[in-house]
Amino acid sequence: MIDTAVRFFQEGGFFMFPIAIVLIVGLIVAIERYVYLSAQKIINRRDFNRLHPMIAKRDFKGALNYAQESGSAMSEMIGFGLQRLARRQGREDIEYAMEEGLLDVMPRLEKRTQYLATLANIATLLGLLGTIIGLIAAFTAVAAADPAQKASLLSQSISVAMNTTAFGLMSAIPILLIHSVLQTKTNEIVDSFEMAGIKVLNLLSDGSGSRSGAAPTGQAASSSASAAAPASTPARTPA
Repeated sequence: MIDTAVRFFQEGGFFMFPIAIVLIVGLIVAIERYVYLSAQKIINRRDFNRLHPMIAKRDFKGALNYAQESGSAMSEMIGFGLQRLARRQGREDIEYAMEEGLLDVMPRLEKRTQYLATLANIATLLGLLGTIIGLIAAFTAVAAADPAQKASLLSQSISVAMNTTAFGLMSAIPILLIHSVLQTKTNEIVDSFEMAGIKVLNLLSDGSGSRSGAAPTGQAASSSASAAAPASTPARTPA
């Protein structure tokens, strides 16, 4: 099988080499992106599982310190919101800050993934170009060949020329499949960011609501106490 593959590669001509280079570059990018996205998914889940209980316990200072020390994409996004919370800003400002943090980390998640689609198209086009040039060379050779050998020579030349198209497609199809997998993986991570942002905002809103609800109760108690104070004071009789 190895001998067949080597012969197939050799018979394809010059354009087999650039297609092979495109395939190798695509595989390197795909492996790097898959490892990075898989690691980011694990790290982001770990950081959210640590930050969520801290925020639920109102330990905003500890959560902010952890977010700044962690440096992960999830911590960075939540840290943007916690910084606005430390400045006593409202829910809308916190939401805008977390959206800004998400926009800041998304280029790192999508980095180099789009190259795979481009490399797949390049591999296909190089295969077609190699086939066309091979056919041109074949017809040129057949024109000067012996008429008795033209049919066999033409079929052999066309068969060799088709090797580049086949190799181009063999390189492009796996790269496109890997691109689809990586794109899906990136979308899952972005969706997890959005869900984490909503959960954090709901926690912060619940906390601010309970604090704002506690203030009127205290005011009512103080007003009732002040109203009861004059009633309990004994009236003075004039001398």
